[in-house]
Amino acid sequence: MPGPKDGWNERYVSGDVPWDTGCPDTYLVQMVSRWPLCRGRVLDVGCGTGTNSIWLARQGFDVVGLDISGEAIAIARRRAEEQGVSCRFVSEDFLQFDVEDGEYIFLFDRGCFHSIPTEKGRRLFAARAAQILVPCGLWLSMIGNSDDPLPDQGPPKLSALEIATFMEPLFEILHLGSCMIESRWGEPPRFWQCLLKKR
Repeated sequence: MPGPKDGWNERYVSGDVPWDTGCPDTYLVQMVSRWPLCRGRVLDVGCGTGTNSIWLARQGFDVVGLDISGEAIAIARRRAEEQGVSCRFVSEDFLQFDVEDGEYIFLFDRGCFHSIPTEKGRRLFAARAAQILVPCGLWLSMIGNSDDPLPDQGPPKLSALEIATFMEPLFEILHLGSCMIESRWGEPPRFWQCLLKKR
């Protein structure tokens, strides 16, 4: 029986990846532009074809890009090699990724957290994020916004209350704002830009 990896692999093979714009995420760029000079290890969850991982590596971070799709990871590795950028790319499920506690200073996910279909799974995702981050480590999560006037189009969507419910026990929400993100959907979807600090 096909599993989750098969579905994501099929989308990358067929080109059905409207989130893959080929440009680094605007809100990630804005956040990093305010980052202190100290750099460290970051994890790009759901890195896809590596656009944001490669950009982060160019800013001086030690980057691990993680994606459940082996097809996406193969593209990311090829792109990084072609561009002469050093990144480590891993094809694995974030919830099962073998990593030491407190190994990362920053976690970025552009549409992964909201793709977890159950409340239990989202709580596990948040707990996993807290586990791998250093004390006061940061997590920038781009999450589909249920205030979007086009509810049947684009990514899965959550409310601000749902986000706070899942995140607040383990993270302080530094910023939660509505925004539009770049995509190849017909109309740019409304997202939440959610910046969190590990408690």
